[in-house]
Amino acid sequence: MAVDRERVAALVRELLEAIGEDPDRPGLRLTPERVADAYSEFFSGVGADASAPLAHTISVTRGPAPDTLPSGAVMLRDIRFRSVCEHHLLPFRGHAHIAYLPGEQVVGLGALPKVVDILSSRPQVQERLGEQIADAISASLDTRGVLVVLDATHECVTMRGGRQADASTVTIAARGELADPVARAELISLLSAGHAGGRE
Repeated sequence: MAVDRERVAALVRELLEAIGEDPDRPGLRLTPERVADAYSEFFSGVGADASAPLAHTISVTRGPAPDTLPSGAVMLRDIRFRSVCEHHLLPFRGHAHIAYLPGEQVVGLGALPKVVDILSSRPQVQERLGEQIADAISASLDTRGVLVVLDATHECVTMRGGRQADASTVTIAARGELADPVARAELISLLSAGHAGGRE
């Protein structure tokens, strides 16, 4: 479902009036349309199928290297994402780290950031976002386990209330074998040791 740009623009104009501004002054005249364009991008994942990027898988037994079966996890670190907090409609952004224990099928690595992008392009809370990413991968791929770690800064924390500019939030979602803290300890240590993304 596409964002209704005209309706968003009209509501932004009304919002500007509600805070005591003049939406017709030069600096604000184009703001309603600009916000509508931005919201079309921010919320492009509403109603989209997050499992679609995972539909094309690669057989490891009949693929380009049939004699090489994965014995450990496949991990993709430092996937940049941005989303909008559904509580205050303020942005949060950071990095997603995804690992899964493949079975007979693997997926192209470029598919995983697409899943993150679809699910983050909705009004969200970080805790649910990580769980949804883990669910999409677990349900769509032949995996023995999935681990999703999100590290993000939230403008509702950094710019309002206590204004904790350096605070970041880390959440973990795990499925299958990686739901066991002992089983995922090695992956968590790899993330901690090799995390190059830092905070934004």
